[in-house]
Amino acid sequence: MTFSRRNFVKTSILGAVAAGVGVRTEAEESGSKSLREPAEQSGSYKRPIIICANNGYAYVEAAFAFLKSGGDTLDAALRVVKGPEDDPNDTSVGLGGIPNEEGVVELDACCMHGPTRRGGSVGAVRSIKNVSLVSKAVMEHTGHVMLVGEGAERFAVAVGFPRENLLTDHSRKVWLLWKEFHSNEDWWGPGLADPHWQPPASGDKPQAERLRERIENLRARADELGIAPELQLDAVHKVLFPPTGTIHCSALNEKGEISGCTTTSGLGFKLPGRVGDSPIIGAGCYTDQDVGSAGATGSGEENIKVAGAHSIVENMRHGMAPQEAGMEVLKRIVRNYNGDMNKLRFVDMTYYVLRKDGAYAGVSLWEGYSPTKPHKIAVHDGNLRREAAVSLFKGFSQDFPPEPKVPEDWKN
Repeated sequence: MTFSRRNFVKTSILGAVAAGVGVRTEAEESGSKSLREPAEQSGSYKRPIIICANNGYAYVEAAFAFLKSGGDTLDAALRVVKGPEDDPNDTSVGLGGIPNEEGVVELDACCMHGPTRRGGSVGAVRSIKNVSLVSKAVMEHTGHVMLVGEGAERFAVAVGFPRENLLTDHSRKVWLLWKEFHSNEDWWGPGLADPHWQPPASGDKPQAERLRERIENLRARADELGIAPELQLDAVHKVLFPPTGTIHCSALNEKGEISGCTTTSGLGFKLPGRVGDSPIIGAGCYTDQDVGSAGATGSGEENIKVAGAHSIVENMRHGMAPQEAGMEVLKRIVRNYNGDMNKLRFVDMTYYVLRKDGAYAGVSLWEGYSPTKPHKIAVHDGNLRREAAVSLFKGFSQDFPPEPKVPEDWKN
């Protein structure tokens, strides 16, 4: 991680966020009772357009063709996120997701349909693979917005979703590896936000030496558990640094209709029943047909506390451009820690922002997880591509629970 106090001061984070959010619009200055909609800029931006997290890249082309042919915006977004949900090799969502501390996969999702101004959400769902589609079913077939746990599962079965075992053989072995070697350093105890939290003591041995020994021990046990040699170091990394994978997608058609959805298996080895930001409408996803759509991946607890997606959309309603709107919310996260870089280095967040005129942005707290894992967004507006997210801080976030970074040459 490369970061200097000078660079931090240059961003004017503490001063800027203390001054409040957004800017006053012309409508507000003139005493108008309603907020101004972002101006349509015909010809300036392309529609239709889909933006999503990088792990949805392989599924965007087909979804864009569906959208361009007249398909519904929410259905297009769901076609993107369903791909990773169905993929047992994507351990961040759906089938094969990293389980909770009891070895059970629990999934969360939400969606919002801009044209009809509706939303649906499910949390802590077991045994149902495509929870993104279940969230849409909640929206379409109930008078509720959110169902959780056993009730959400029973509802899903009632409307036709099959129960299935979501724990693949590989994810089960990764959980066993964590259970045997890491369960005494789990998510119990004070978190980063606790005023009494302290960084881990270095111990007698140098951190790099301690980490090397731990990796060697875990890799040997991974081999004994039958994890394929080419997957062993990845499994070790998941044990040492529980992943926080998620996928968000927003879709906008030529008419200006917009929708969004977010789905996840949540934080690896989490406490049973833990629900992150992904199924929280206004945090992990928010869409307003008058303004635009936003979604998030990263540190769920931090995003909930700033109502990230909703705050971004409201910033755009007040006249901010997508990138500015996302950056301002990242600064709120920084403010919540009073700019304490000893804690913020363990936090990361990426926002995906799409305005109804086609303007978009991907912003992140840090540049990525490492030089080889930068934060990127997938974009299709007639040209499918990956783009780097614009980061608030230079450098790379550190994994939590705190440990020294795994050297790149140990991953081969």
